[in-house]
Amino acid sequence: MKSQDIRKAYLQFFESKGHTIVPSAPIVLKDDPTLMFNNSGMAQFKEFFLGNGTPKSNRITDTQKCLRVSGKHNDLEDVGFDTYHHTMFEMLGNWSFGDYFKKEALPWAWEFLTDVLKLDKDRLYVSVFEGSTEENVPFDQEAWDIWKQFVPEDRIILGNKKDNFWEMGDQGPCGPCSEIHIDLRSDAERNEVSGRSLVNADHPQVVEIWNNVFMEFNRKADGSLEKLPAQHVDTGMGFERLCMAMQNVTSNYDTDVFTPLIAKVEEITGLKYTPNTKYPISNTQEKTNIAIRVVVDHVRAVAFAIADGQLPSNTGAGYVIRRILRRAIRYGFTFLGTKEPFINELVPVLANQMGEFFPEIKSQQQLVTNVIREEEASFLRTLEQGIQLLDNVISTTTGKEVSGEKAFELYDTFGFPIDLTALILRERGFSLDEAGFETELQKQKARSRAASEVSTEDWSVLIPGNVETFVGYDQTENEARITRIRKVDSKKDGILYQIVLDNTPFYPEGGGQVGDKGTLVSANETIDIIDTKKENNLILHFAKQLPENVNATFTAKVNTDLRVSTSKNHSATHLMHLALRTILGTHVEQKGSLVNPNYLRFDFSHFSKVSDEELHQVEASVNAQIEAQLQLVEHRNIPIKEALDKGAMALFGEKYGDSVRMIEFGNSKELCGGIHVKNTADIWHFKIVSEGAVAAGIRRIEAITGDAVKAFYTNQESTLSEIKEVLKNPQDVLKSVASLQDDNAKLKKQIEQLVKEKIDGLSASLVSEFQDVNGINFLVKQVDLSMSATKDLAQAIGTSKPNSFIVLASLEEGLPNIHCYIAKELVANKGLNAGTVIRELGKYIEGNGGGQPFFASGKGKNVNGIAAVLDNAVNFVK
Repeated sequence: MKSQDIRKAYLQFFESKGHTIVPSAPIVLKDDPTLMFNNSGMAQFKEFFLGNGTPKSNRITDTQKCLRVSGKHNDLEDVGFDTYHHTMFEMLGNWSFGDYFKKEALPWAWEFLTDVLKLDKDRLYVSVFEGSTEENVPFDQEAWDIWKQFVPEDRIILGNKKDNFWEMGDQGPCGPCSEIHIDLRSDAERNEVSGRSLVNADHPQVVEIWNNVFMEFNRKADGSLEKLPAQHVDTGMGFERLCMAMQNVTSNYDTDVFTPLIAKVEEITGLKYTPNTKYPISNTQEKTNIAIRVVVDHVRAVAFAIADGQLPSNTGAGYVIRRILRRAIRYGFTFLGTKEPFINELVPVLANQMGEFFPEIKSQQQLVTNVIREEEASFLRTLEQGIQLLDNVISTTTGKEVSGEKAFELYDTFGFPIDLTALILRERGFSLDEAGFETELQKQKARSRAASEVSTEDWSVLIPGNVETFVGYDQTENEARITRIRKVDSKKDGILYQIVLDNTPFYPEGGGQVGDKGTLVSANETIDIIDTKKENNLILHFAKQLPENVNATFTAKVNTDLRVSTSKNHSATHLMHLALRTILGTHVEQKGSLVNPNYLRFDFSHFSKVSDEELHQVEASVNAQIEAQLQLVEHRNIPIKEALDKGAMALFGEKYGDSVRMIEFGNSKELCGGIHVKNTADIWHFKIVSEGAVAAGIRRIEAITGDAVKAFYTNQESTLSEIKEVLKNPQDVLKSVASLQDDNAKLKKQIEQLVKEKIDGLSASLVSEFQDVNGINFLVKQVDLSMSATKDLAQAIGTSKPNSFIVLASLEEGLPNIHCYIAKELVANKGLNAGTVIRELGKYIEGNGGGQPFFASGKGKNVNGIAAVLDNAVNFVK
């Protein structure tokens, strides 16, 4: 049975049981501050489990893209070394929100596996929670009694809290679970060793395929459990593992989920992958297998993350995506011999495989390909530079062991993989101080943990059962009461309090727009609200202190100055999006945005630099729409199909409900939950201040509106006045500046000619100052030249004198610089290294430097050290 058919069969089965099929949420989470990525099927439904929202149906089924590479659920370092761990995986799920429970969920699971898919019942084992006195949760008798109807008791296993009590994290929804495992070993192996003894023992062919979680508790901050408002079912079945069972193979990578990707890697590299059935194999083949598994797994994770709007970067979720991709690149580089970008060539294969169920990978295929190709090229350059840096480390190492501290610097500062460092060192006859490296790594992790540590208390509920209301589209001030509060303590922000109101005008951060600021005012005090965010469908107002009387009635006041400026920038973003699509083409799609009171930032897909003329056209188009005084047309709670039929733009990577909000200014129509001006005339004016690249195929524009534009032009006028004053108030400023540039260019040429003549003269005179030291033409000298001219002089003299070793020093702007030239024959025959010379001599001038073995330069701070440099240079040739 093909993987596409297995996925369809699952969804159709639960649809027949009254479930509504919903699409996968994006793999990248944008409005959940507790998670970077969707790491389980239940993540998008947390608000329903907590009772903070109402689902579209009490019964839902889906297949969810998941990513486990950070936090508690982190599978990254296992990927490739076994046949069943993945970064990105699909989780088939069926959900009950306060509807059915164990007596329906467990029989349905058995029915699907054994009646629909026809899996061998004798190969299946089930587990139930044995109970915990520590948690005061009893043995799951109900699940045991249900399973006894289908499974012999010797295949029902009691599981402890670790295996059979599922928790999302340290806090949040949780409950006992009942797992289904399958034994895929041969009959001979099964007769020899019972599958029962291998359940949850990390055996690659005795694996869990389905977990039925019965969500009935909430884990509080103090570790205690409280009952959820209703009982829920959260089930997750590993799609890749199910395909392994259905396709009669013993590795996820031998299923048709991965074999097309593996075949493409084989075609590109000329290497062969060995299926799991053909063991034992050589050590070299095993390394090849591991590398291919890493590549085909990681390309899925990276491609879907980019398609959902997360570009690789150096921070947050973007850093995680970059780290995954770089792991794949270095495995290809080290074990598959790939020295050129190749992973991007797998994207069309992936899009063809999964485009039917996940259309975003098909529609974003070109963007994904371009971003991955650029990332590959960049990191391959990093690897080349890292190898040069490692050469320098080796050349300065005493003995045959490279310090862990130096290796960690390569890893941490330059991104050079530690396993590649170890491999190169072994090839060169060196060893790595692994303990020292691990010490430095743990220090870094400890610093990182300390910096990001957050302690969150439980909610203190003041008004039970309240459903809060957002009134900020119509009001910036209203009467409100506090419904719940909690304290959050973090290293970064210190102690803050999160406040939830029964109804609020404060807009929570979302859709690129920053959260509102303002105040809560009572009869006796005023509390500053410093930010507003949304979590699990609750609007959280952040304050540095709580009101003395939390039960008082407050006036919630949004800072309207900030709100108005932000709304101008948000509406201008919509107008600019339309202008870009009109002028550059309909391939332009939003890939990220930031809207705050000061400026707007807009990332979009486009494969070349936007020309100055095109930027002028975009500016003119937006300002024309502003001058047209277009009235805001807001469609609140419109069915999404109707909005799309009206021409509204939906953004990839965003999660939309059945009803949406549509914002319309003339021909600009977008799905948007943000705050906007009532009329485009309120924006006043729009000005682009910068345009540049973010990643391959992604451009970024920053722009300003309203008062910021006035300030911009005021500053420009002031600068122009100052320039006129410096130029003695010429009638034609441009002509005067051009004349200055011409004069400067002429003088520069004259200076260059004079310096060249000076270098030629010094070169001729210094040839007579060479000394013979052990058969080497040796010269040290301080000269009166700039740093660049001194460098040119050293190379000019060196090329004119064979077998030469030259050290020159000079001063530039009062600071010393030194240069070393060594003839290539000395580098080859005597092992001399200019980089080493400069690093050692640089200590005398309190500086540093580097370069190639035959030429290197450095600069420092201690002028008085030049004499010591010149005196000690001879020690390298004695």
